[in-house]
Amino acid sequence: MTTFQKATEIQPLTSHTYAANFPDDWCIGSVPHGGFITAVFLCVARTHFATTLQRQNQPDTFTLHLEFLRRTQTGPALFTVRDIKLGRQASVIHVTLSQANREEVVGYISNAHLAREEGASLPTDWALHPKPIPADVALLKAGTEPRWGELEKMPFAEFRKASNRVRFFFPRNGQLGRGMTDEWLCMRSGERFTNESVGFVADMWPQLVETYSSKGDPYALEKKGNEKPSIGSMWYPTLLLNLDVKKVLPEEGVEFLFQRVQAKKIQNGRFDLESIVMDEQGDVVALSHHVVFAVSAARNLAERSNGSRESKL
Repeated sequence: MTTFQKATEIQPLTSHTYAANFPDDWCIGSVPHGGFITAVFLCVARTHFATTLQRQNQPDTFTLHLEFLRRTQTGPALFTVRDIKLGRQASVIHVTLSQANREEVVGYISNAHLAREEGASLPTDWALHPKPIPADVALLKAGTEPRWGELEKMPFAEFRKASNRVRFFFPRNGQLGRGMTDEWLCMRSGERFTNESVGFVADMWPQLVETYSSKGDPYALEKKGNEKPSIGSMWYPTLLLNLDVKKVLPEEGVEFLFQRVQAKKIQNGRFDLESIVMDEQGDVVALSHHVVFAVSAARNLAERSNGSRESKL
């Protein structure tokens, strides 16, 4: 299997174009995973600000907005960057992902030097509600955490290949509420999470629609009787993804991250998702918001049109 570092590698072509190659094992069906694509966008921004825009001295992405226009595919990809606004405190670039002469994903990315930020810093008294179940990360790693357990294999992992790249830990007694998931994550490869891979984390969780299955939650650690999930032929393509980075992770990365994902309204095959990513100390690393479709998996596998105006679905 391709490591995350290798899968997200980019090669500069010119001062404003970058090449990538999307492997099959980071896909959902035939489509590269949306969080993986987000991580490659973050790698493009990191490289662009380290080379072409080095004089800005703004190495850290703090906001990202992506619009997924069309299905991406495995194989070669081209990223084209436009410098939109270069400022002393923050700069903004526009990035387009193209494959086979199709513009597939477009985004705006803002960078700054977060370690040098100054200004008002005030306590808000905000906290997760309901309060998450405590976890000892050392015990998670050892497999002896009494309140949390690992789901050894995610449902439908043959179709959702990207989910095989992560180890998932869920509350042993079930989630705290319907339409909400708490999880601890680490990379199966042993790689550590960096600010680029936070883009992947923010799109990697149990599919909330499937927790409403009439035959039981397919993500529950403890199955009751002969429960089998009744929803297995669905695809949940991201249409829009926003990422708000609050914290720079250590350069060497971190092994575990916590995430809470929640949907506020699921209706007519479209729903919202809010992701809150936190570190071992309970500090917020990033916030993410998504707009998602729930459609048949057949749309993921359908033959692609040669027309440049083909939609994502």
